Amino acid sequence: MNYLFQVLTIISIYSILALSLNLLIGYTGLLSLSHAAFYGIGAYIGTLSGIVFGLSFFPCLLLAIAGTVAISFVVSLPSLRLKGDYFVLASLSFQTIVFVVLYNWIAVTRGPFGLTNIARPTLFGFSLSSDFAYFVFSGIIALACLGLLYLIGHSPFGRLLKAVREDEIAVSALGKDITRLKVTAFAIAAGFAAVAGLLFAGHVRYLDPTSFTLLESVFVVSIIIIGGAGNVSGPLIGTVLLVTLPEVLRFVGIPYTIAPNLRQIIYGLLIILVLRFKPQGISGEYGFE
Repeated sequence: MNYLFQVLTIISIYSILALSLNLLIGYTGLLSLSHAAFYGIGAYIGTLSGIVFGLSFFPCLLLAIAGTVAISFVVSLPSLRLKGDYFVLASLSFQTIVFVVLYNWIAVTRGPFGLTNIARPTLFGFSLSSDFAYFVFSGIIALACLGLLYLIGHSPFGRLLKAVREDEIAVSALGKDITRLKVTAFAIAAGFAAVAGLLFAGHVRYLDPTSFTLLESVFVVSIIIIGGAGNVSGPLIGTVLLVTLPEVLRFVGIPYTIAPNLRQIIYGLLIILVLRFKPQGISGEYGFE
């Protein structure tokens, strides 16, 4: 049963990541390859706040969100003035920079040695040390994030983001500040990624930079492409499908030396098939063309 709870916890964490990235890709039409960077920044800020200052989970979470959002402004203000492939390259550059910093700033992040023995939170004197308790905790936070992102997506702000996705010139003609809308969406997505990062740190109880590479960003983008973008159901379906697929391969009996490569091949084939036959994904409303 502990194995099942661990898988469900990972699904909860990636649901937050996918839904937050969906705010950029599905609602605003911005293809970002830096989401794993914000995921990692939130994980490290929150974890180090607990280690250095001895804070409990929720103060650490607030600091992680605040720090990640602040860094997102530094990135988004210059890069969101770029369009199309140039913005993708800017986000890719930031992802690379963050990984290099996390890997080499050994005095703070311990680099490749990682942060070990990360304590799980305690709520009202009740320890969340068991896999079941942590799954319930992460599931509740994931549901709260889902609810908030649903409200954002169906708010006037969310409808403006969709309008920007469809026709920036028309939205600008209505007197709306396009850059401000994009920067705000970028900051919100980064803040939610920080939540997922701190939950991940508590789940694995160990952090090192290899969990926040470009491949991780590509994986989250793959969830959006396959599941669908522009609504809530698409990212959730994509998360469940792509997180459980490696676990299915485990039970098929494929050798562990082959399984990782086979998983990447299957992901690639799924993306090609989706883009060819159903550009909006399994359950999305925004088509990738």
